[in-house]
Amino acid sequence: MKAFRKEGKINIKTIIIVAILTILILAVIATIVIYKKSEVAKIWIDKNILRKEVLQEQAVYIELEDENAQSCAYSQYIGVLSNNNFDIYGAAGNKETTLNVEITTPLFNSNSRFLAIAEKGGQSAYLLTNKEIVWEKKVEGNISQICVNKNGYVAIVITDTSYKTVIEMYNPEGKEMFKTYLSSTRAADVTISNDNKYLGIAEIDTSGTIIQSKIKVVSIIKAQEDPGNSVEKTYEVEANKLLTNVNYQDKNKLLCMYTDSIEIIDGEKRETISKTSDKKITFSSIDLTGSSATLEEKSSGLFTADTILRITNTDNREQREYTVKEVIKDMYTKENTIALNLGTEIEFINTAGWLMKRYIANQEITNVIISNQLAGIVYRNKIEIVKL
Repeated sequence: MKAFRKEGKINIKTIIIVAILTILILAVIATIVIYKKSEVAKIWIDKNILRKEVLQEQAVYIELEDENAQSCAYSQYIGVLSNNNFDIYGAAGNKETTLNVEITTPLFNSNSRFLAIAEKGGQSAYLLTNKEIVWEKKVEGNISQICVNKNGYVAIVITDTSYKTVIEMYNPEGKEMFKTYLSSTRAADVTISNDNKYLGIAEIDTSGTIIQSKIKVVSIIKAQEDPGNSVEKTYEVEANKLLTNVNYQDKNKLLCMYTDSIEIIDGEKRETISKTSDKKITFSSIDLTGSSATLEEKSSGLFTADTILRITNTDNREQREYTVKEVIKDMYTKENTIALNLGTEIEFINTAGWLMKRYIANQEITNVIISNQLAGIVYRNKIEIVKL
């Protein structure tokens, strides 16, 4: 009782403070409950209290002088490539620097502060970190893919040589580490583990009457000493099951996406975490940190449908759902961010299943570029920036 009494008198100030704190706590709890239970209240709170709504006329933007310019988002920047100039803009829409990048048709791949750029069907490749070029290379053959991990290790997939496919691996300083050769198959996708120890390859053989996929794991350490004996593990896939993407996540968990399912490989254990063959799945992605995502379309009436975003945590397999009362036109994913294109709106969801931002446009949205920190809504003559 000492906290409430002072020299035998009730401490009125303390009682008032405790009462105010209690009311505030109860108000917060009530708001959270209403937010979760009422869709109308949720929209109002997102717009008026949490300020999650961004209107097209309010967004900062980058003017595009070249309608054919190619753009990407990485880290805290927007990059615009035009006429061999790579202009880098900050989140406020200000141009911060321009780099000379001799590429016309780019392949972009980003991870953390690194951005890898290659000439699609050409020989040039670059690695950038933030606003600087770390290295540039010329390869023999034609580049079909490029991949960078969060530490700056780069894999370049090359075709049209004496081999069906060649994969060249580079360290962050641009030193070639090794080459892996696929004599009769092609690489549908490649990924590098976060600890720089493994190269994962989605290998496809279409030479026969039956499509044969396999997942090959190459030891980066062994490949530098003996490339011919560096395959750590090969995972066979049942015939006619088409493997489309692979992605290493933390703890060397390898996610594999097929046309009808998503599988996780954790050491010797293989587990299907999402089946899509018996559902109307419109989009799937494994290009996330610690998660995978699928969009399932479900009928809600005679001429209407809802879309359910289902996010699966790849550590504990827990699923979170986010429902949109419309049909989603496209989905974009990067690290902890999922962007859903509703046509004239974009909803940005995090991997916990919460709305981060809602962008509302006055026209149809056809192209979105995202990183974990910002997004760009790409129009013919400008890119509007949304901070996430």
